[in-house]
Amino acid sequence: MSRILVLYGTSEGQTAKVARAIGASLLVDGIDTDIVQAGTSDPRPADYDGIIVAASVHGGGYQRAVGKWVRNHAAEFGARPAAFVSVCLSILSTQPKERQDATAIPRRFFESVGWHPAVVKIVAGALPYTKYNVVIRWIMKRIVRQAGGDTDTSCDYEYTDWQDLRSFAGEFGRRVAAAA
Repeated sequence: MSRILVLYGTSEGQTAKVARAIGASLLVDGIDTDIVQAGTSDPRPADYDGIIVAASVHGGGYQRAVGKWVRNHAAEFGARPAAFVSVCLSILSTQPKERQDATAIPRRFFESVGWHPAVVKIVAGALPYTKYNVVIRWIMKRIVRQAGGDTDTSCDYEYTDWQDLRSFAGEFGRRVAAAA
């Protein structure tokens, strides 16, 4: 039986949901999966047949604990299949520059940590307005208004395409099984 690590970083919780959804899809396919929040433990890549790292974009970067774990362990990934999932609202923008930025952020991250995964998946996250403090809510509303998105701050918006994410997990699981 294959074993996959899903290591994630999250700020408001959407990437944790993404990681759990990936893990659940892999389990349905009979793949043993460990879902670990970066910074809570230090899993060893050698214990897994495949690795998925997921992190959300905030201020043009990802959670520090994710970067630290990848930087410390990238050399140990070896030839095992590895993927990176970037959770980013900008991927939904109708503005080409915003979408380009959404694809540039992971590339900068990979350069900074010395890792270049074979598979990169960018998924839309969420706008949890009701969880933001007043300053972040104002900033996010302003950014989203410029992008033409949802600006009613009295409710939350979830944009993740769960079916697409399950398809990604299934494809990755098949890749790991074929490599094992």
